[in-house]
Order: sequence, then C-alpha cells, then structure tokens
Amino acid sequence: MKNFFIVILVFCSFLPVSAQMITGGVEYSVEQARNIVLENSPKPIDYNLIQNNFIDKNRKENMTYMLSGTTELKDRTLAYFSDGSYAINYNNDKTHVWYYQNNGTLMYAEEKTSLEYPYKTYKYTPNGDLVNMTLRVSEYETFIFSKSGKLIAHWLGENCYDEQNNIIMTRKIMK
Repeated sequence: MKNFFIVILVFCSFLPVSAQMITGGVEYSVEQARNIVLENSPKPIDYNLIQNNFIDKNRKENMTYMLSGTTELKDRTLAYFSDGSYAINYNNDKTHVWYYQNNGTLMYAEEKTSLEYPYKTYKYTPNGDLVNMTLRVSEYETFIFSKSGKLIAHWLGENCYDEQNNIIMTRKIMK
C-alpha cells in the first residue's frame, strides 16, 4: 500500500502546474474537459425556438419575482445575474435555457445535451451563432470554453472566475 501512494505521489509531481482538476463527483483535467466539449460539433439551434423566445413575455412578472428572491415557479426556474441579466428554464423544456437582457430581449439561447451531470451545453446568439460551450460538472460547477476551446471561465458556487482566479460575475443560487 505504501508503494502505491509513492507511485501516485511521483506521478502527480510530473503533472504540469497548469493541469488543473475539474471536480463534481467526477474529476477531469481542463484538457479532458476541453476534449469532451470539442469531440462532437454542435448542431445548429432551431430558429423557430429562437423566434418563439425572442421576447420574455413574462418580463414584468419575472422582475417582480427577482425582487422578492423567488426563483422556483410552477412552470419555470429563474436565475438572476449581477449585471442585470437573467435566465429562464421552462419545466416543459428543460434542455433549453433562455438568457435575457434586463429589458426582456433575448441575449442567448442555451441547449443542453442531457439533464444528468456531467453534460455539455452550447450557447448561441439570437442569430444562431455559437458563442461558447460548457461542461456542467455539477449543479455548482461549470467550465466555459470558447468555440475554439479556450477556457473562458469557471463557475464555482455563486462566483464565476477567470483564468487568473479573479471573480468576474456572481449569481444567486436559491434552494
């Protein structure tokens, strides 16, 4: 057993300093996570879905819920961000998340490959252009990559970090 730990210790000492680990029940290196999001090209998002969700028809109601701190509604879940934007995930379509500007116009549409962790997501502009790809490791941890595979950000709990470990955005997680 002692030899096993020595072998593991020696192996770990040869890992490059940049070999960060992604955890959440399953562990990945940043390179492994990158390879996972890049392994299959995303299909284009359905234009009709974009058109049907271009304006948040419940903006005033959603703003009221935001101010009261309510995120779980009968038909949808809301998320609020420190920059004034917000997201909606409808219960009748859990594979899509709609990100809106404070004025209720669509900023991004996100498509999930699964509902079980870990899974990938692809975020698109209202024109259908790919913005980024993510690996959702757990409810509290997500790694975001550019469409070319560069690590953009790491959500951990309520904070979003850049590559230099600076907080670049926050969110409120209500349970």
